[in-house]
Amino acid sequence: MKKIFLFPAILLVTFYFHPSYVCADIIVIRVNGVVNPVMSEFISKNIDVADKENAEAVVIELDTPGGLDTSMRSIVKKINSSKTPVIVYVAPGGARAASAGVFITMAAHVAAMAPGTNIGAAHPVGVGGKMDKTMAEKAENDAAAYIISIAERRKRNAEWAEKAVRESLSITANDALKMNVIDHVSPDLKSLLSAVDKKEVETSVGKVKISTSGINISYKEMSIRHKVLDIISDPNIAYLLMLLGFYGIFFELTNPGAIFPGVIGALSLILALYSFQTLPVNYAGVMLIVLGIVLFILEIKVTSFGMLTVGGIIAMTIGSIMLFDSPLPFLSLSLKVILPAVIITALFFSLTIYLVVKAYKRRPVTGTEGLVGLTGEARTDIHNKGQVFIHGEIWSAWSEETIKAGEEVVVEEVNHLKLKVKLISKNQE
Repeated sequence: MKKIFLFPAILLVTFYFHPSYVCADIIVIRVNGVVNPVMSEFISKNIDVADKENAEAVVIELDTPGGLDTSMRSIVKKINSSKTPVIVYVAPGGARAASAGVFITMAAHVAAMAPGTNIGAAHPVGVGGKMDKTMAEKAENDAAAYIISIAERRKRNAEWAEKAVRESLSITANDALKMNVIDHVSPDLKSLLSAVDKKEVETSVGKVKISTSGINISYKEMSIRHKVLDIISDPNIAYLLMLLGFYGIFFELTNPGAIFPGVIGALSLILALYSFQTLPVNYAGVMLIVLGIVLFILEIKVTSFGMLTVGGIIAMTIGSIMLFDSPLPFLSLSLKVILPAVIITALFFSLTIYLVVKAYKRRPVTGTEGLVGLTGEARTDIHNKGQVFIHGEIWSAWSEETIKAGEEVVVEEVNHLKLKVKLISKNQE
């Protein structure tokens, strides 16, 4: 009898806790920074997880100055294809959804902002440098058409959206709510979830009602991998990694077998090359930086009285300024990074040059050359030939003067393991 009643109970528990029927969490992710491939991958991954786990909704807490068009479009596509409702919440107070952030916010099934935030300034900027008039118009028209299509799909203010692109308009959270740019202004996540409870939205699978009452909130953080990739995507970090790569390889080439500098240099260069894929790199700038380092190295080999060093400083400085060709501040190198890097590089190679010259001028202390200038004692009478006791060893010797056994001598030359010596006079002593 027990088995008869136990079987339906097991079926009921299995049915209730099966992933397709379990009451899932609301997934919350925080993204703060430039819209780049790392952010795109992180958001897309969590939307996929939400779809797989039948989550009630995905909340993206957004704060961005903008970023790459390709990454922005990838995020918008993922939101549009999501089965799970996606809520974009521009927060906390003081945050912004600028440039690419405008597209992402307006693409959300529910768009919300915290008080004290702003949205707008979505005019396209060529991250690869200045665009001519024709290309600028094409980019502007393309961005305007894209944001209008997004706004119309979500039944939001398409007219304002177009002005945000064409005229770089930016508005506050309250104005955005009044102008039907967003759906809610909420001071915190709790109040936002209360506001969207029982709200019906259109997803890729049709109309879905969001239920937030009594639902657990699951916060998803970036993995270590994502965090590392996000950090190295910063132009300043990419620049320093490139220089560290050059230094490491230089050390390895000048000190074969050291291994550690070569390994660090190779890893740094590989990471820098990954970063360059996500940044508007001007390869003329890269070549100038390489030229600058080559000039520093040549200074060690060639006596130029500092001219090669000066040329290296100029080439490296100009190359660093040119390296990332973008008017956007978050895709450009900071002078606070460039100047210390150039100065430290110049000082490093100047110190290297000084040590090389100093070593060249120093009298040898080992080998046969190290015997010149040493004093010793004549073991036999010396003229055309004889023997001397120098540095704890007996050497064959000769002299242009007659030297008697027991007298003190000094080495003048070394030739084929035979020493030329001269008598140390009493006056010299």
